[in-house]
Amino acid sequence: MAPFFFLLLLSLELACSYRHPLDPLTPSEISIVGSVIKISHFGSSKSLSFHYVGLDEPDKPEVLAWSLGHRRSKEKALPPRRAFVIARSEGKTHEIYVDIASRSVVSDEVYEGFGYPMLTFEEEEAASALPFGYPPFVASVRKRGLALEDVLCTPLSVGWFGEEKQGRRRVKIACYLTGDTVNFYARPLEGVTVVVDLDALAIVEYEDRVVVPVPESAGTDYRAAKQRPPFGPQTKPGAVVQPEGTGFEVDGHMIRWANWEFHLGYDVRAGTVISVASVKDSEVGTPRRVLYRGFVSELFIPYMDPSEEWYYKTFFDAGENGFGLSAAPLEPNADCPANAAFMDAHFAGQDGAPVRIPNALCVFERYAGDASWRHTEFGFPGQVITEVRPDVSLVVRMVSAVGNYDYVIDWEFKTSGSIKIGVSLTGILEMKGTRYTHADQIAGDEHGTLLARNTIGVYHDHFVTFHLDLDVDGPANSFVRSKLKTVGVTDGSSRRRSYWTVAKETARTEADARVELGAEPGELLVVNPSKRTRMGNLVGYRVISHGATAASLLSDDDYPQIRASYSKNQVWVTAYNKSEKWAAGLYTDESRGDDNLAAWSRRNAGIEDTDIVLWYTAGFHHVPCQEDFPLMPLLSGGFELRPANFFERNPLIKTRPNGPVLLPNCSRNP
Repeated sequence: MAPFFFLLLLSLELACSYRHPLDPLTPSEISIVGSVIKISHFGSSKSLSFHYVGLDEPDKPEVLAWSLGHRRSKEKALPPRRAFVIARSEGKTHEIYVDIASRSVVSDEVYEGFGYPMLTFEEEEAASALPFGYPPFVASVRKRGLALEDVLCTPLSVGWFGEEKQGRRRVKIACYLTGDTVNFYARPLEGVTVVVDLDALAIVEYEDRVVVPVPESAGTDYRAAKQRPPFGPQTKPGAVVQPEGTGFEVDGHMIRWANWEFHLGYDVRAGTVISVASVKDSEVGTPRRVLYRGFVSELFIPYMDPSEEWYYKTFFDAGENGFGLSAAPLEPNADCPANAAFMDAHFAGQDGAPVRIPNALCVFERYAGDASWRHTEFGFPGQVITEVRPDVSLVVRMVSAVGNYDYVIDWEFKTSGSIKIGVSLTGILEMKGTRYTHADQIAGDEHGTLLARNTIGVYHDHFVTFHLDLDVDGPANSFVRSKLKTVGVTDGSSRRRSYWTVAKETARTEADARVELGAEPGELLVVNPSKRTRMGNLVGYRVISHGATAASLLSDDDYPQIRASYSKNQVWVTAYNKSEKWAAGLYTDESRGDDNLAAWSRRNAGIEDTDIVLWYTAGFHHVPCQEDFPLMPLLSGGFELRPANFFERNPLIKTRPNGPVLLPNCSRNP
């Protein structure tokens, strides 16, 4: 009777807890899902663990029909709510769908393919504790003259290196020395390999291959309280006030600001999810669709050291560790300015119970002190005419701290109709212990830069891939490459000998749409072939890079590259498929690349005048330098979705004139 009463209370709370079909699962819904599965046939399982619990989003046409009906009538009924769950039990991976309203398991299928679901915090913590009770490891620590209580260990995914059969679900444990610093990444315990079977929760392989000096702790602690004068350059504090309040509205998960409206959600794997983004056209007075769904799909971070202790460090931070799972609580007035509103996030822990991340997302208006447009005219005698439009935008921010790196993801909405996506990397380098104390001692390739005594910052890459389901004025879109071609003037009609012009090519298949940025000059566009402006131009959006255009340099037959074969091209376009969300596949841990973006594209489906998804990868090659130690400054790049013949009249024409801007002095939690 008690469990039924508990579920009844949760159901009553659920009735008024979500207001949009794409709202993330609430804590109550997560509790219901966990309870339903636990009282099903899994009730007798002693190894049941939850690895992913998320919204099984309704079909796209259903969501769009609801949005249209809801706009006309606030009483439009919401589609049914279902959850998609990936769970492990008795050494098997289960894909489970739960109907939340009826509190029932709709389906349960065992996944038989290659790869495993995301790791959980709980099993990572348990695996990290194993070496401290393992005699060979204790002996290795003592052999190096170190105190066991000063050692800290963390788990790392092991990748896939040609194994033909599914083996154990494993992690490798990396250990470090802390002592009088919290920057343990700067003090690796090099030469030791510990392999843990996660299902058995036992050490199954161990090797102590080489003894390398542990780097010193001096100068590595990054906490301000541990710093001593002289400090770096000091700046004066600024006051921030906004007497009329914030300029945006938070209505549940719907955000409205200026001429933009969009849904802001969260997923434990993707982190921030932007949905049904539309911009209001002042000419027609109604919102026009731009982006149906956008989120970080995957992060591929391969390190360039082929040694025994490093070759496997080729991480997929979303599919293996959970980009949203690693979301860090944002600090007011530091991560986000004083005019920010904050939103919590919730996910299911390994036991299925809801876990809260406070201040996981923030939303704020950015007044950068820049101009979005300006012109000064000296052409009129005796007059100087100056017009300036201030650059005011709305930013949605999340920070994901995946191990040593912190990723700052910004979605910035502009009054011009643009969406600018920014990727910034900071945090702590992954460092390798070495015998070298000066660069002159290094004769060969040490796969990195000597940053301090006995400390090498290893070369590596970051490839952040976004899933962008663009719906430019509707779902039927096409992908167009506007190539710049040099034309010679040979007929004597001009004193010029050459000029360049634009040749437009519409991609007919997925293979046609693969783009290596920088290979040739031009522009990339997503257009609506059935919509034209009054001038006859196709309505569209341009894809514009803002740096970070690196592509993978690994050989095609290298195992990490096989798993991330899509990283050779920065832009892909595929036909819409609801199940194709994750660029490296649904099961990324120990995957072998047979269910990734490149594999989907090989079907070579038609993508002209249909519902398409654009995949964009922001890529960084990172060659560490001394300024990256012990704190790594921001590395930033990204891209922009900018209107191209989308509006009849430039939205900036009606932007408020230049003037003083006042920002708020306190944060507000919606």
